[in-house]
Amino acid sequence: MTVKDVSRSFPRPAGRPVRSAGFAMLVTGALFAVAPAEAAVAANSASAEVEQLQAHPQWISHGDERAALRLIELLQSSTLDGLDPKTFKIKQLRRAVSSAESGRMEAVAKANAMLDRALVAYATALRKAPSDSWIINDRDAIPVPWSAAKILQSAATSHSLEAWINAMPFMHHSYASLRGALEQAIARGDNHSADLLRVNLERARTLPGDGRYVLVNIAAQRLYMYEDGHVVDWMKVVVGKQKNPTPMMAATIKFAALNPYWYVPPDLAAERIAPNVVKQGLGYLKKEGYVVLSDWGDKGEKVDPATIDWQAVADGKETVWIRQNPGPANSMGRMKFMLPNPQGVYLHDTPNKELLNEDARLFSGGCVRLEDAPRLAKWIFGKPLSWKGAKTEEPVQLSSPMPVYLIYQTAVTTGDGVVFYDDIYGKDRSALAGSTNGRVAAR
Repeated sequence: MTVKDVSRSFPRPAGRPVRSAGFAMLVTGALFAVAPAEAAVAANSASAEVEQLQAHPQWISHGDERAALRLIELLQSSTLDGLDPKTFKIKQLRRAVSSAESGRMEAVAKANAMLDRALVAYATALRKAPSDSWIINDRDAIPVPWSAAKILQSAATSHSLEAWINAMPFMHHSYASLRGALEQAIARGDNHSADLLRVNLERARTLPGDGRYVLVNIAAQRLYMYEDGHVVDWMKVVVGKQKNPTPMMAATIKFAALNPYWYVPPDLAAERIAPNVVKQGLGYLKKEGYVVLSDWGDKGEKVDPATIDWQAVADGKETVWIRQNPGPANSMGRMKFMLPNPQGVYLHDTPNKELLNEDARLFSGGCVRLEDAPRLAKWIFGKPLSWKGAKTEEPVQLSSPMPVYLIYQTAVTTGDGVVFYDDIYGKDRSALAGSTNGRVAAR
């Protein structure tokens, strides 16, 4: 597969209201914070590992201190990350760099070593920063932090150490750009945009910096396929309605199911199916492939639909258990991607392709409906999956789980600045509800 890097050109949903903020925004409080004790433990552990490494970046070389000073600036502004700059001993770092100006080998070596330890401690603490906005359904979906060796090797072999620091490649590619927008927002004084950037920066912290995974931006109603930190393909998706929001969660795809059943949630049975039965009669159920069951268990038996009070179901007074058989009208389409989670949220095909042409694609009961499920399957499995000739609910196992991140990212940086998507579920408003005078409160 030819890898095309489109990570810097996130498509905007056609017709969706957005506004560019240029890079104008910020706030003085911290939205999240890491306990000093946790950061200190991370720093000590990282320091011990650094001492044993062979590959080290040259922070100070031939009198060039720009990379060293840029790293110190990054550490000094780590309040933006919810960290305490005192953890990184900024004053000692500055003195060491100042001493290295003499050109003495011992002073330069000491400064380089201290900067190595500070960088690794920062990257380690950053990954340990807590975030309660994510639902973690599989621990395997949590990105593995870069080791000290990987961090320093990457920095040491970079074309420009200063550019490497700015890019923060040990985080998701959006993190550094959102952080940069936040820094510039401080200077511009756009507090409202800054608050939104802080919220989104916290959400982006959980995303991996490299590897192969699926990312769904719920706010943009887009799915992205990532390889080695770059978007290689994307497609439109349908997400949950306001009353059935798609949750922000991390999970892993274990397998795909071909020709799936659809087990209709009772609330959707009342909303979508019962009214049609009342209007069109029992023939509607047969036409759409719906079967009424006693329950969804292995021993569930078929129930005569004529014995059901469908008006009572439509009114929410009675509960009915319905399963839709595989076929062209099945709401799961021809395949679904199973990422076990108690929320009952999956990625799946859809027969209602016309909904993907809408500007705001908020129509599902919480699941993610795919524009092109076979294309996603081919990328995930490395081969086409065909539902033709497959059995009902035929599983296709993955050799290793595929991480999936459903993120509510309402602020996205582009080459032109920052684009803000609609707060479709009011999550931004909720995150900012505890603020004072519109500022994000520390917690």
